Amino acid sequence: MNPVARSEGVDPAVLQGQLFDLWSRKELEVLRLQAVSGFSQLLDPLVGLLTMLENCPGIQKGKSSTLGQFILTEFVRWRRSHPQVTLKELTDEEKQRLQLSALSLIIASQPGYMDPLLDIYELGTLETSHLLEHVTYLQSIGGYREAALLSMKVELQKELDMEQICVPLILLDKLPLAESYVRDHPELQKRLVRLLDSWCIPDFNLEELRRQYPLLSLSKHQTDQIQPKLLSRHVFRLMEKFSVDPSLCVNSVHKRKQDSLKFLMYKRFREKSMTEENWRDHVQVTVEGNVELQVLLVDLLVHYSELQVAAQWAKHYNVPRDRLRTGVWDTMQSLSSKQLEVNESSCPLEPWDTTQSHKLQYYQLSLARENIHFLQTLDQLQLCRETVLKPGCVVGVDMEWRAGFGTVSTQRVALIQLAVEGQVFLLDLCAHSLSHHSLTVQFIRTLLTDKNVLKLGYGTSGDFRSLVATWPELKEEPLAVKGMLDLLHVHQQLQRCWRGGSRSRSVEVSEGSPEKGLSLLVQQVLGKPLDKTEQLSNWERRPLRTGQLRYAAADAYCLLDVYLTLSKDPKAFGLPEDLCSISSSQPAKSDQEKKFKDKKKQSTSPRQARQSSHGPAGDNQECVKGNGERQATTVAPHELRVVCDNMLQGLGRFLRCLGVDVLILENTDDHKVAAELARTEGRIILTSGQPYQSLRSQVAEGRCLTLDCSEKARDQAVHVLKHFHVHLTPSDIFSRCQACNNNEYLKVSREDMTEMLNKRGLLQDNSDLHNTQVPEGWRSPDAQTFNPHCRWASRSVLDPETFRFRGGAEIQLETVPPGLLPRIPEYFICTGCGKVFWEGTHYDRVLSQFQEVLHLSDGEVSSQP
Repeated sequence: MNPVARSEGVDPAVLQGQLFDLWSRKELEVLRLQAVSGFSQLLDPLVGLLTMLENCPGIQKGKSSTLGQFILTEFVRWRRSHPQVTLKELTDEEKQRLQLSALSLIIASQPGYMDPLLDIYELGTLETSHLLEHVTYLQSIGGYREAALLSMKVELQKELDMEQICVPLILLDKLPLAESYVRDHPELQKRLVRLLDSWCIPDFNLEELRRQYPLLSLSKHQTDQIQPKLLSRHVFRLMEKFSVDPSLCVNSVHKRKQDSLKFLMYKRFREKSMTEENWRDHVQVTVEGNVELQVLLVDLLVHYSELQVAAQWAKHYNVPRDRLRTGVWDTMQSLSSKQLEVNESSCPLEPWDTTQSHKLQYYQLSLARENIHFLQTLDQLQLCRETVLKPGCVVGVDMEWRAGFGTVSTQRVALIQLAVEGQVFLLDLCAHSLSHHSLTVQFIRTLLTDKNVLKLGYGTSGDFRSLVATWPELKEEPLAVKGMLDLLHVHQQLQRCWRGGSRSRSVEVSEGSPEKGLSLLVQQVLGKPLDKTEQLSNWERRPLRTGQLRYAAADAYCLLDVYLTLSKDPKAFGLPEDLCSISSSQPAKSDQEKKFKDKKKQSTSPRQARQSSHGPAGDNQECVKGNGERQATTVAPHELRVVCDNMLQGLGRFLRCLGVDVLILENTDDHKVAAELARTEGRIILTSGQPYQSLRSQVAEGRCLTLDCSEKARDQAVHVLKHFHVHLTPSDIFSRCQACNNNEYLKVSREDMTEMLNKRGLLQDNSDLHNTQVPEGWRSPDAQTFNPHCRWASRSVLDPETFRFRGGAEIQLETVPPGLLPRIPEYFICTGCGKVFWEGTHYDRVLSQFQEVLHLSDGEVSSQP
């Protein structure tokens, strides 16, 4: 006979005591049977459950869950077979009394109570005033996360002050939870974005904000997230996600325009890769109607150009005298009205043929002007349609749009270039009669989905994004692109073969080549790069200049020339016979690549190693001198310890994701901080531009490397790896936390992650665990296995009560989408900052990006995605 059974029913307090005794002895199976039996014998199960829960202790040290959570879970399971246990038979007064008692149990020290209690006691039907009172109580005791979750589950968003709920969450680095809070509430979405934007001012006072929430205790990592640069990224992300008008985010937009203006200055006066006309056009759009940006323009011109140019623009925008730098006003007074005019006229008509020096330096379009067709009407489009839709036709496809300096949304396509042998068709999407006609959209859809027409592109994903932004109907009925060969994938394979020792058509490629992307491919295959001067043109202005027409036609026609050259003798380039078999996920392997790996296994003499350290990279960079002995052998990424100047933050993030030990200076740090870190921690300085001369004098010879800041961060990273002879393997990728540089992870199973999310109340219901939709970022089971070369932490470093590590970092559970749980078997948690990682497509993209410097074993090559 059950010892706790009585004729009038089981005493809940006695049952709770029995269960606690079994819980303490970890007799879980007996405990489960006792609980189920006891629930059936309770005189009033709903009253008895609350009595038991009130007497249950909260989270205890060393315990991953609580007795109360266990009782609730078993009660929910028991209740499924006892559907009569509801609040229906109670009076309104009795029902409210039970609901208020249940509501009082939803507190921070009892995670996991919220969802079951909301369901069992129908708390959503409770008077709003009682719910609001409990939310206020949770906030008063520091339960900001619980207050937000409860508010969402009972839909109180319209009744509460959004800032009172979301500000603490953002400060605690729980922005995803704040985003969930405003979901389905457009007005609150706008207010959240505007709130973040209001923090993006240079003199934002974080301490003043923190004083409004005295119960908040922020870690260094959390504090570091509240800075204009990072917040501005969130603002632009949320502007796009929530379709918020950019005019509501003046601070972030202003900051982006400031950065764009500085970039334009660099392109025009330092890199000299932008024509004056293109530069002027973009500058005018960027600073239009903004006095502060106009003042900045004049200041930058004083620095980059000469006083006369600065005076011209100061006069053009009537910049107040008291805002002008010394000398600008005097220059304005000394010049005539004619001299102060900003030249608005277009460049004179250019001849179609280029100069002899241009022909010697750049790839040339081998077509006469009459073979370049500029299409603006449907009748003209019909000729193009009949030409390019022939079965077996090979078509080079490219698109141009206006560079979006300071803008938010994806740019709309202004020109589509279609090249076939002997002709190029330029579709003018700025011509309303052509762009907005269904026949044009239908033609492009037919072309892209026709498997019998081979389309050539380079990095087509960006083109397709802009095309969808131009024609929303392509989003409503997505394109099923067929017969498309992205030459970017062919280029990646060619680069791997080139690094592996194969030779390609007597093309010499120097280590310091500034060419990138398609221009580099054209240089490697055809011998000369593209002239990219017109790349940043205003492609929406009409009429297009001769230089723009020539550039647009060449950008598409060079795809044909490259493809035809490679197709004639693909083996000479180390490529397979069928170029269309090459894709980003299945790179072709070559005999030369295998020979290269075998060669790398052979030992290298010290003399040979010293000679190799003074190769092409050494010739191009002064700081290579003196590094020969140190670079005699290869090093693993984790052995390279560097500090990146604040001009190379993008490079630092790339190197960190490759496993290099990287410290990255913040925007507010002085350059000398890099020298101090280099001396005290034995790091190598990576810098760019003028600071190099000063920094290299403060450290030992060979401990400072200068990079070309005009290169993309990815290309800079490749240069660094080659320069320091870093032996990169797939196991090095993501072996270090990208957020905090820590290289220690705690590996957690799906079951443990599910338990932690449940404990924090982040799983709304079991449907999250049965979501059949493949979440974004999930990788195919056939992809390369993620096995980082890092330090693994034991479970003892984690406090199961607070989910905090010994160093103080709390696991960022809110960043784990519940929909991932059915698909991802393991999770990796950084013990330094609590960031949660899992295997995703980002790992595959990094593998693909760095194939040319990646060292693979035979097994890894065969399993490469």
